[in-house]
Amino acid sequence: MMNLKEEKNLPSKISEDIIALILEEKLQPGDRLPNESILCDRLNAGRSSIREAMKLLASRNIVTIRQGSGTYVASTPGMVEDPLGFTFIVDKKKLVQDLLEVRILLEPSIASMAAVHADDEDIKKITALCDEVENLLNDKKDHTQKDIEFHNAIAMSSKNVVIPRLIPVINSSIPLFVESTGNRLHAETIETHREVADAIACHDPIRAQDAMYLHLIYNRKLIHNLFKE
Repeated sequence: MMNLKEEKNLPSKISEDIIALILEEKLQPGDRLPNESILCDRLNAGRSSIREAMKLLASRNIVTIRQGSGTYVASTPGMVEDPLGFTFIVDKKKLVQDLLEVRILLEPSIASMAAVHADDEDIKKITALCDEVENLLNDKKDHTQKDIEFHNAIAMSSKNVVIPRLIPVINSSIPLFVESTGNRLHAETIETHREVADAIACHDPIRAQDAMYLHLIYNRKLIHNLFKE
């Protein structure tokens, strides 16, 4: 007979079994998981335990439960919206500066890796996003989301499985920076984005690294000057 401790741990164990099933079946973000009946049979578990396990997985952003439709692999499995708790850092000026320092440590190397590993589809996407950011800036429209997508595309092109997990650092930094600076680096952003994109397209890792470093140094200098005022 199962003791109380084992009973409490059962949903946790089943949740790990479901993760193993997702990996084994090579389910991708947005794919539908087998229904409850199938999971009960495959995992030798009751419906209530399966439901509790799914709630645990949903709380970890591994699955998304859609009432009346089923359960699906989350769009970014395991990555919650604010995994590093930046929302609760009160001093936003300090946060902007420190996020930029972390990006300076990471992103030039990421751009270099992207220049080595990016395929034709990656380059096409990076170039298209570079064009979109430039057009939005020239039209004096909000470019924040496309800027995020540009940097994300570079990170994904590195083909490193850890780097996409660092994307929240980039995503959190860009909106804060745009809000803090009011798009004062219009020309510099266009120029350095283009240089990064061109270097990756030419598979030139040193040039890509230098271009990304210059892009971020422009940002750091402006932030430093603005926050001194």
